[in-house]
Amino acid sequence: MATAYWDRDKEGEQPAAAISFWKAGHTPTLIAAFLYFDLAFMVWVLLGPLAPMIAQTLALTPAEKGLMVATPTLMGALLRVVNGLLVDRIGPKMSGAISQVIVIVGLFVAWMMGISSFEGTLALGVVLGFAGASFAIALPLASRWYPPEHQGKAMGLAGMGNSGTVLAALFAPGLAKLFGWNAVLGLACIPLTIVFIVYMVMAKDAPNAPPPKKMIDYFQPLKQADAWLLMAFYAVTFGGFVGLAASLPIYFTDQFGLTPVMAGYCTAGCVFAGSLVRPIGGALADKIGGVKALMIVYIVAAIALAGVAFATTLVTALGLFVLAMLALGTGNGSVFQLVPQRFQAEIGVMTGLVGMAGGIGGFYLASSLGFAKQLTGSFSAGFLIFAGLAIVAFIGVALVKARWRATWTSGARI
Repeated sequence: MATAYWDRDKEGEQPAAAISFWKAGHTPTLIAAFLYFDLAFMVWVLLGPLAPMIAQTLALTPAEKGLMVATPTLMGALLRVVNGLLVDRIGPKMSGAISQVIVIVGLFVAWMMGISSFEGTLALGVVLGFAGASFAIALPLASRWYPPEHQGKAMGLAGMGNSGTVLAALFAPGLAKLFGWNAVLGLACIPLTIVFIVYMVMAKDAPNAPPPKKMIDYFQPLKQADAWLLMAFYAVTFGGFVGLAASLPIYFTDQFGLTPVMAGYCTAGCVFAGSLVRPIGGALADKIGGVKALMIVYIVAAIALAGVAFATTLVTALGLFVLAMLALGTGNGSVFQLVPQRFQAEIGVMTGLVGMAGGIGGFYLASSLGFAKQLTGSFSAGFLIFAGLAIVAFIGVALVKARWRATWTSGARI
């Protein structure tokens, strides 16, 4: 997961600092990384938009629906570390190719054989976890080609692939209405296969990749409290974002009786808001400091999620969800503004660990909403608990901000 870049000086060319972004790296690889990440995130949350129809066909309980949409999130979190190890050993291009083949084959088999049980949805969720773990491949694939002054742009453009969650919410319910939800699993293989071919043609591993790390090196940052804090903060921001992205179709259909298609449109609007502001969150953190940005984010998210717990109309709930997603998306960018300030030498490892924590947070939110609905008859308790976690995160940032500002010496605003 470590990041290196191609040093053009070694080939006697113009210094990298004087080269524009579009000439500094390898644009075809950047495009391939974005497309891979975008389609991977699309299928990662595919079970969310399809959940109302799957649940009706298989007669799932609210808790089972929550676990179904949460399983890909959990597996994506755990597999990010595995993919990080593969990237260091066989390179990001081959790692991405293997991951894409697993997802395409898994979806094709699920379509051909059909899914007829709750256990089958969980098995598919495990396979889709490989798509969610694309974060640990797409970003190093693109960013290793670029010098330090262009790293942010490269990672930001490749990372915009998280907008793929919008595609699932927009198109999956409509296709399911026309052809049946099981057919959507097969239809998803078509764009995935096209992107796989494009990826194999366009993507290239950067020269001078860093040597593989020893296994123990991946766990060295965990000896430091700051690593655990950053992981916890991201578990709330990204966990809230992806957990809501997976759960909102269920919420809108159960709470307000929307059709799956209309629920998908509402979800797409919320998810789009959260995806759009991620790079803005990083820019805001650069301007006012990551600590201050996060404190604002957590208060806004807590208020919005607590408000959702008591919302009685669709318009009110939708407005509060958009506000929550804007805050959480901003928080995602803010956390990753802080990570390199503290762990510059271990940025690759910390990217994987922090990303894993975010996925675990998403699993908790999605599954807890299902259990709350089953145990209490309402989603309110799940939203209130997560709002409480946002307040805890706010307090955590407030307690460490003085120490971080006094001891971190990166030169950036903390």
